[in-house]
Amino acid sequence: MDLSCDLHIHSCFSIATSRRMVPPLILEACRTKGLDVIGSGDALHPEWRRMWVEALSRTGDCGTCVVPSAEIEDKNRVHHLVLMEDFASFRDLALDLAPSAPGLGSTGRPRVPLTGGEIARLVHRRDGLIGPAHAFTPWTSLYAAHDSLESCYGSEHVDFLELGLSADSSYGAAIPHLSRIPFISSSDAHGPDPCRLGREFVVLSAPDGTPSAVLDALRQGNVVRNVGFFPEEGKYNRTACTRCYHQFPADDALSCSWKCPLCGGRIKKGVRDRARELSSGPALPRPPYLHMIPLAEILARVLPVSSVRARAVCTLYDRFIGAFGNEISVLTEIPVQELSDIHPGTAAAVGSLRSGRVRLSPGGGGRYGTFSFF
Repeated sequence: MDLSCDLHIHSCFSIATSRRMVPPLILEACRTKGLDVIGSGDALHPEWRRMWVEALSRTGDCGTCVVPSAEIEDKNRVHHLVLMEDFASFRDLALDLAPSAPGLGSTGRPRVPLTGGEIARLVHRRDGLIGPAHAFTPWTSLYAAHDSLESCYGSEHVDFLELGLSADSSYGAAIPHLSRIPFISSSDAHGPDPCRLGREFVVLSAPDGTPSAVLDALRQGNVVRNVGFFPEEGKYNRTACTRCYHQFPADDALSCSWKCPLCGGRIKKGVRDRARELSSGPALPRPPYLHMIPLAEILARVLPVSSVRARAVCTLYDRFIGAFGNEISVLTEIPVQELSDIHPGTAAAVGSLRSGRVRLSPGGGGRYGTFSFF
């Protein structure tokens, strides 16, 4: 069976996250979105583990598989995504990490003063999976600090690589040391809003919807496809100034020592340029990447209104979900003519999205890119 999986989110205990990021609302949002599997996020936090165990004991088989997951920052400020089969394994991992990180339970996304390889070794001892989170972004990522997996993880193997919002599979397809590594996409959501949760996800082929089956699918590289943003929509896709957002060719940024000649701000290398630096081999085949724009963002553009939270957007969104069940189905499966019965303008926009007729203005320097429909 094919499972739509968003394996990287955060809890209400992480910095800059919504207080609404709690298990019942996350599970409700998964049903609305059409996700089969959700990562718990922040499973090293003891209270968050307790909240999930309590929520799952109340809901029983809620139709959504919850895979315990957490993001860890290492001593070099590289972020790693960790997946385990159960919350008890994260409790044990927390005990393993505690001597190095006494304040482990004080935040949802902890910093641990160990190398990536040391963290990976502890994760693998507990039969968990680990890979770099948002690997290509210019902050707190693998390729912000390293040029190879080995430089970060040493002799420890890497189970997957999370692409991040500013990259798709093509960005890593010609990097030789990634040739055997499965790519995944996930939302890194800080709130349960439909335009955030599941904005990126991976479809895995697994025999059933259980945490052990999901982890085995990743171990075996059973990726059917990745789904997510056009890379240009990401806020670090292009090399740009972090203050005025002016974009630069990489050679021009280097010639001015990565200092913006217009405002004096810092120029940050974009994901596209960083991926090109690392690419030295032929582009190897990868499972397909389906570019998708959240339905609420489409509705805001079509209506048109300035916010995805506008009442008109919420009302029309609810009509589509009420008629067709979930957002992923609306965006990828329901015939355009049936969508037109609800709202012709939205149906035309979804048709344009499916056929790739989207005009993109790339983001960079920390500002998201924008889109419009032909």
